[in-house]
Parts: sequence; structure tokens; C-alpha cells
Amino acid sequence: MNGEYGTYLVTQEDLSAGRSTTEVVEAAIAGGVDAVQIREKHATARRRYELGRELRRLTADAGVDLIVNDRIDLAAAVDADGVHLGAEDLPVSVARELLDDAVVGRSVSGVEAAREAEAAGADYLGVGAVFVTTSKDVPDEESGIGLARVKAIADAVDVPLVGIGGITVENAADVVAAGATGVAVISAITGADDPKTATRTLVDAVAAGRKRR
Repeated sequence: MNGEYGTYLVTQEDLSAGRSTTEVVEAAIAGGVDAVQIREKHATARRRYELGRELRRLTADAGVDLIVNDRIDLAAAVDADGVHLGAEDLPVSVARELLDDAVVGRSVSGVEAAREAEAAGADYLGVGAVFVTTSKDVPDEESGIGLARVKAIADAVDVPLVGIGGITVENAADVVAAGATGVAVISAITGADDPKTATRTLVDAVAAGRKRR
């Protein structure tokens, strides 16, 4: 999909209300998710590899992109569609060399970093944290960059943007209307009473946001 994601699930089993990541991903796929990122920050590399192999089967069957957070080696090992990199991870250019045609995403919170990531070859940008969040490990100064910053970044680059951080059904449309292609969420799906319905509702919110541009 080259990073043009509308509804993007980031997995985290300890935020999944007692359900397994596999159960949540199955429900999200049924609800219409576009991409699934294996995050699982507290799991071992071996566990993420095993989970990645399992999710690769599910996502491939559904035509949904599978992205691995941080780890280029794990992305290659599970034959993922791509990798998502943070500021402290290996450069986008290295991921591009090692993963050939894979989708490469990069986390940014400002215009300068967004332009640099685009120039380095990122296919899409994870922009945030848009709103204050407890799900992601972000410095205080990067929490809640707001919709105006999302718009500024969208105006500065030509690659797709996925807003992340504090995204809910109630504010997802606003993030997309500000210029994001879509939204990435953890607890809005993983912690929902019904992850399938939550995903469908987010898909609808993204569509509504696009109509407001």
C-alpha cells in the first residue's frame, strides 16, 4: 500500500484487556484495518518473531500490510511488508538498503524532521504524539503536538501521514481533516469492548475526515 494507510493498528498485548494480540488482530482485520504494526515493547525478540510469523499468515490472507516496529532484522525474518523506525533506530536509508521494496515508515513530530525523513526515502510518516497519550514512550515536549502541527507537516511533505498518539473515535476525523492520510491507534482498538466494531467506527471516522478537507 506504500504507506497510504487509513486505519493502522499498533499491537500491545498488555493493553488488550486480557485478549491475545492474535485475537485483537483477527477482529481488527474483520473490521477493515489497513495495516498492523507489531510493537509489543515488553516482549522478547523471540516472542515477537513467533508472533510475527503468526500475524504474517493472517495479514497476508487478508491483504493487510504487516509492519514491524523498530527492528529491521525482525521485519526481514517474518517477511513483513515493512518496518517503522523511530529517531533512535537505524536510518531510513539503511532500512531501504536491507529490505529492498519494503514499506519504510518514520516517526516525526516536526516539519524539519518530516522533510529529512522524506528526503531519506520514507514511504510514510507517523506524526505525533498528536494528543497526550500514555500508550507511547514519548518525551513530554513531544506529547500533544496538536492539529496545527499535523497540518504544517502535511503541507511540507508529499508522503502520506499517519497521526498517532491519543487518537480516539471522537478525534480521528479531526486528525485526518488536518491533513493526515489516516490514524494509528493502540488502545482505541486493543482496549475496546469489541475491537471489530471499534475498527469499523475508526474506518468511518477516517472517511468522514477526508470529506472535510
